[in-house]
Amino acid sequence: MGDIERVSSSFSSLKIIPIDNDDRFDNNQSEGRDSPSCMAAVDGGMEKKNMNIPEEEVESYLPITESRKGNAYTAAFHLLCSGIGTPALVLPFAFTSLGWSWGIIILTVVFAWRLYTMWLLVHLHESNSGTRYSRYLQLSIAAFGLKLGKCLAIFPIMYLSGGTCVMSIIAGGGTLQLFYNAICGNDHNCHHRSLSGVQWFLLFICLAILIAQFCPNLHSLSWVSFVGSVMGVAYLTLIWALSISKGRPNGVSYNPSDNATTTMARFRAILNGVAIIVIAFRGHNVVLEIQGTLPTNPKHPTRTSMWRGVVSSYSFIAMCIFPLAIGGYWSYGNLMPASGIMTAIAKYHQESTPKWLTGTIYIMVIIQSLCTFQIYAMPVFDNFERIYVSKQHKACPRWVKLCIKLFFGGLTYFISVAFPFLGSLAAFVGGIALPLSLVYPCFMWISIKKPSRNSLMYCLNMILGCLGMLISIVQVAGALWNLVVEKFDANFFSP
Repeated sequence: MGDIERVSSSFSSLKIIPIDNDDRFDNNQSEGRDSPSCMAAVDGGMEKKNMNIPEEEVESYLPITESRKGNAYTAAFHLLCSGIGTPALVLPFAFTSLGWSWGIIILTVVFAWRLYTMWLLVHLHESNSGTRYSRYLQLSIAAFGLKLGKCLAIFPIMYLSGGTCVMSIIAGGGTLQLFYNAICGNDHNCHHRSLSGVQWFLLFICLAILIAQFCPNLHSLSWVSFVGSVMGVAYLTLIWALSISKGRPNGVSYNPSDNATTTMARFRAILNGVAIIVIAFRGHNVVLEIQGTLPTNPKHPTRTSMWRGVVSSYSFIAMCIFPLAIGGYWSYGNLMPASGIMTAIAKYHQESTPKWLTGTIYIMVIIQSLCTFQIYAMPVFDNFERIYVSKQHKACPRWVKLCIKLFFGGLTYFISVAFPFLGSLAAFVGGIALPLSLVYPCFMWISIKKPSRNSLMYCLNMILGCLGMLISIVQVAGALWNLVVEKFDANFFSP
């Protein structure tokens, strides 16, 4: 069977409306016109008919593909907002174990590698038959088959969507508390009236769910992504510019061996530095969903406008990431704390940094975290709504959408409160999810496009795919090793 039928069988096993081929699609349309109702009288009673509505109609009900009015600009905003964030603030610390040369080389290679796999996904979005894979799981099943495709993709997708939302709550709620403390200054009474960490997390998730009520589909998030993009670029630029302008504190060193006393400690630090760089970039798990908001026709396929959006967004990402990593390391060297450059600024320049500037950076981080939450939550909303559509054969009413968002918000809030230390596990869990960004797109291209074994594309994708799997295994092992050596302490329910 072809790609379309493999995707159809997969979604039927998940009790999701199957994707039919063109002939069956026409038949279903005609049957739908002839049947006035989804209920038919049988022996004097009413019995439900086992009817399947066309996949195009199902897509029009779901938040990811409900509106296909996007363009290169909206795609760029979505990609930029989802591609940058607080993980980038730890990049200068990676240089403390890698040094100048290897730090810049690895950062450049990882950036180029991710840009290349993004190009692969963009060109795999539409098949030669016209089928659009607007969700990463659909493309994975089309490339690897039902069982293997689901096995490989489900956990990374769940982690990179729900996990990023949880991390947004932790980062945003924690920054809300820092912003309050910055306003209080030296007023001890003000500090005593501060909310607890649990309450700051609750305030953040309430704001996030409130924003979600005004955005019924992914395309309607364009204005949110625009705001998040502006805030992300602004605060990352402010941070590295502020670090450079303040000058270097006394005792700065750039020798990677200064922080490691033994050979094994040095090797472990190198693995940790590579892991920090690899997980600093994100967004591959939502690129197909973003491309699904673009209109298409035979003369103007979506890959043209989508790739323009990718190039634009990654240009801004490069202008933020590289100066932040290089400038941050130049400013603090081996004095850079493991928690990142914001901690370094507070530690060495707190007295000389105006409170209004510090507060402005905190507000930007909070706003960007709220916007990022919306993008990564949308695939989860889409999955829940698909379950409803498959059973009721109609679009979700507003009250159902509200319940879905409240349920997901409550779930992510509970996880963030119960496991506030998830940021410490980012390298370990991120290594497990790493193949979704660096490995699977390469093997998907080989499986779907079927290039000749002697061709450049086959050799390149095979090499990158195997190398990516090796990096993923080494990163998971190194992160686990680091957790054991550092005697990781899990502070459950203590944000």
